[in-house]
Amino acid sequence: MNRGGVVKGRHGVAKPMIQKKICLLGSFAVGKTSLISRFVRGIFSDQYLVTVGVKIDSKDVEVAGETIRLVLWDLAGEDEFAKVNPAYLRGAAGYLLVADGTRRATLNQAKVLQKRVAEAMGPLPFVTLINKCDLVSDWEIPETDLQALRADGWEVIQSSARTGEGVEDAFASLARQARVKRPQ
Repeated sequence: MNRGGVVKGRHGVAKPMIQKKICLLGSFAVGKTSLISRFVRGIFSDQYLVTVGVKIDSKDVEVAGETIRLVLWDLAGEDEFAKVNPAYLRGAAGYLLVADGTRRATLNQAKVLQKRVAEAMGPLPFVTLINKCDLVSDWEIPETDLQALRADGWEVIQSSARTGEGVEDAFASLARQARVKRPQ
């Protein structure tokens, strides 16, 4: 998914809008849907909504003077029994890998997911979000684990869908990376 729609460019001349498919991956209840809601609509709800299959949303962002429509695929949470459908990843320009800072096991699952995506899709830009940083008293992921990921070249951002901390930064970083990645 690369282009669609039209935007006014320099001097009012119409040009095609760039679209980039971005998938959100992670275990159940890590906050993927809440992160999208915060990013797209600026809201947070304490009500837990289970994603069945995939939910698609979008938001236009500015990157280096260009308007890019991020088409956000909120994939159902994964655990050892439920696997991400590779068809959902087809055409993705990148992905957000989400873990819950209050559940260390979700970071382990995120590592497994990243490996599966790399094997199935080849190298794709990704940003790792350690969500729920507003619940610091319940935090289970030590800083040393995050430093190890960064040492392996992972971009890691601590976020909170509730407060908005780190959310815009994560999507903006991935949009910049996806913008320079050319489709194969």
